[in-house]
Amino acid sequence: MSYTVIGVDSLPVPPIEAFLVHLVAKVKSPATVKAYAHDLKDLFEWLGQRGQDFADVELEDVAAFVDWLRRPSGLRRPGVFVLPGSPSALEGSTLVRKRAALAEFYRFHAVRGSARPVLGGMTPGDPAGDW
Repeated sequence: MSYTVIGVDSLPVPPIEAFLVHLVAKVKSPATVKAYAHDLKDLFEWLGQRGQDFADVELEDVAAFVDWLRRPSGLRRPGVFVLPGSPSALEGSTLVRKRAALAEFYRFHAVRGSARPVLGGMTPGDPAGDW
């Protein structure tokens, strides 16, 4: 089973589509593929708000993305500010999974030559990999 992420143009998002096909070929569990599809949909929604291409993401951008993820979904819009110290809208385990999805997505595209591995070699559970 595979999933498709549809962009604002009502078409599949090619970088996500290629990655999800790769996950299915690696026989990742359907639950993992589905979760990563949701995680990458969040990434591309955030990128769209910034007018940024996925291939141009750098480590500093990932930090801004995580801040955006921590907001309640209704506050994930440009021009909306959240007070420092506000509680995160996502559990830590969800943020770790999203980081794993981003790391694997960018490693995949780095091998293809279409992006840099912005999270380096970090893997889930890596002590240096904390947000």
